[in-house]
Amino acid sequence: MTPLTLNLDMVHLSDEQFYELCQHNRDLQFERTAKGELIIMPPVGGESGNREADLIIDLGIWNRQTNLGYTFSSSTIFKLPNGADRSPDAAWIQKQHWEALTPEQRRKFPPIAPDFVIELRSATDDLQMLRDKMREYIDAGVQLGWLINPQQQQVEIYRQGQDVEVRNLPTVLSGENLLLGFRLSLSPYL
Repeated sequence: MTPLTLNLDMVHLSDEQFYELCQHNRDLQFERTAKGELIIMPPVGGESGNREADLIIDLGIWNRQTNLGYTFSSSTIFKLPNGADRSPDAAWIQKQHWEALTPEQRRKFPPIAPDFVIELRSATDDLQMLRDKMREYIDAGVQLGWLINPQQQQVEIYRQGQDVEVRNLPTVLSGENLLLGFRLSLSPYL
């Protein structure tokens, strides 16, 4: 199954209407592009779901040990500065950035770009759509992003102000100066 993209040029869902649409259709996963297109994401299979869970576990364990920020699952939708509503497979926000939001902003779709995101390509994901999404994250202020592509045995590393770095799997990724001490071995993704 591939994502279904609906052109809503004539509808113009407000942020509150989009939030309500998501709340009333909890069995579906929605995203919204900066152009206002509504994307209905298919559920992932067992293999991708397991890999995604492992990523969140690794990120969450590191975060619990360091207490430097907050970790989020793919169920979290972030309201990006460009107007898009996006949900990375895993995300992390520095403590001071998250705590600067009001309680109401934290409860709904947080109006913030995560500091770090991970997208894991499943067998049915369109690679170009994921690359566009990664560029959108970086343009929105995400400092570091990883696009893990098991199908081509590669990972693409996105950083602010830099060209995309491509590494072949297996490799070990570093959280660099952002996620101090975080290292992720991508051997399980072979």
